[in-house]
Amino acid sequence: MTSIGQNVWFDLMSTDPEGARAFYTDLIGWTCVPFENASPDMPYEIWMAGETGIGGLMKLPEPAQQMGAPSHWIAYTKVADVAATVAQATELGATTLQPPFHIPTVGHISVLADPQGAVFAVFQPEGEASGTKGEKVGEFSWADLNTRDYKLAWTFYSALFGWKHRSTMDMGPGGEYFMFEDPEGVTKGGMSNAANAMNMPAHWIHYITVESVDAMVERITAAGGKVLNGPMDIPGDDRIAHCADPQGAVFAIYSSKKK
Repeated sequence: MTSIGQNVWFDLMSTDPEGARAFYTDLIGWTCVPFENASPDMPYEIWMAGETGIGGLMKLPEPAQQMGAPSHWIAYTKVADVAATVAQATELGATTLQPPFHIPTVGHISVLADPQGAVFAVFQPEGEASGTKGEKVGEFSWADLNTRDYKLAWTFYSALFGWKHRSTMDMGPGGEYFMFEDPEGVTKGGMSNAANAMNMPAHWIHYITVESVDAMVERITAAGGKVLNGPMDIPGDDRIAHCADPQGAVFAIYSSKKK
């Protein structure tokens, strides 16, 4: 069962859905099935990790491409009431990019940008959202917010989703890395002021669990993707790498040496 404040769905908006489908199904092992209720002029497919739906794939709309939007991943956070959450987010300084709308049999959705510009979505499901704990290969296991002022970001997200502080790590010249979880300890992620060093706008990056980061980066490069940072060790005896698919959508991979 998923809880309020948990990231329960992950969409890839791609300039080349067919190429993206081939890339991720081959490397991560997902399968893709059509969503039957999708609009004929906007096909939508569901990413399946085994028997569990974890997200979706669709073409990045042409108007968004013309405005310069790149291929990207976006996470949907479960809330009790989308309209109320959007109203609260607006009061806290967020911008609504996609006003609340309803998908029959699925639920209510809205897309927002936080006060520093990082894009995220909120989701009020009809029934129980699938969601995963990120413990299995092929599941999303972590989320990083690279922002300009993580303390301001934390004020926003903790008020909106009820996330709780987990721990803080001193990264020396890199500043602090602030880790959080939802009230049930399910949502796992961190935030820092890394966008300053990157000279990039604030953004989220989402981690997929794989068997071996080192083996996977070789396959990603061979398949036309890029390794942007890593592989590297992180505390806890684990490995990560930041990557981009052939269409430019940024994601990260994670593996545990303990396995």
